[in-house]
Formats: sequence, C-alpha cells, structure tokens
Amino acid sequence: MIRKNPSGDLPVVHESAFVDPTAILCGKVSVEADVFIGPYAVIRADEVNEDGEMEPIIIGAGSNIQDGVVIHCKAGGGVTIGRSTSIAHRSIVHGPCTVGDNVFIGFNSVLFNCVVGDGSVVRHNSVVEGCHVPPGFYIPSTTNVHSDEELARIQPVSGGETSFSESVAEANRTLVRGYNRIRNEF
Repeated sequence: MIRKNPSGDLPVVHESAFVDPTAILCGKVSVEADVFIGPYAVIRADEVNEDGEMEPIIIGAGSNIQDGVVIHCKAGGGVTIGRSTSIAHRSIVHGPCTVGDNVFIGFNSVLFNCVVGDGSVVRHNSVVEGCHVPPGFYIPSTTNVHSDEELARIQPVSGGETSFSESVAEANRTLVRGYNRIRNEF
C-alpha cells in the first residue's frame, strides 16, 4: 500500500522496483531502481521536526528490504539505505540513520541513530546505536554496540562475509525481476 503522510508527501517508487502488495510505504519515501520490498515491510516517513520539516527515507538501487522490516524516522530525521544493501527479515532501522552500499543487516537487528559504513556486515539479533561503524566491519550475531569506543573490538569483514552479502543482494535482484514479470497475476 502506497499512501500519503499527514504532511501530504507521497512515496516515489521507481518503475523497476517491486513492492509486495502487503507492504506499507507512507510519506516522504524514495525507492530507487531494482529494489525489492518484501511482504509486510513498513517504511514510514511521517514525523516532522520542530520546524514542521522532515528528511526522506531513501532506499538505494538494487537493495532489498525483506519480510517484516520496519523503517521509520524520529522527529523528522532521515534514513538512507545505500545501493545493493540487504536489510533482512524483521529488522528495524530507525532514523536518523545511514546505511552504506553493499551492507548486510541480519535478521531481527536494530539500527538507531547510527551510520553503518559501506561493505559492513551486522549479523542477526544485533543492536547498533549511537555510533559510526566504519566501512568493512563485521559485527557478530547478538552483539550490542552503543558507542564509537565499543567499535575498537570489532574485526574487519572477511571475504566470506562479503560474498555472503553479495549473494543475498543478487538473490533479491532476481526476485525483483521475477515478481515484476508476474505483477499482473496477483
């Protein structure tokens, strides 16, 4: 479902993207080319700051927002998801937040008020808030990171983790093409 927010902003979805009919996109949302948005995802840009303004939620080209993901912004803050990035099932990305290109965010993870650098991997059931994850970092499953100081113990991403992320992104780009091909059969 594509709908306006109370400010009158309507999502803009590139024609090559696929948005599952059960997903909800509300407000100042921009979905770029070849994006996959899975069942029951909610992407909602509707809160304003003290001046009545809000930054957009931007989903970069070739990215995938999987089943049950919630993306929202607090008090007009924005969310940017880079290109070819995977946000896995039931994760929450709460703005203000920036997620770089070629990033993998694992199942049930929570991102808030943070930056995740290009090529990083945040594995399942992790929490990342209030910090800046440099490019190429690997955050293991069930890790909680709440400051830049805690990042000192995080190791760089291995080649195996990077290839896993790339395979997830490619699988979802294939889904975009497949679902767009059968779009009128729903």
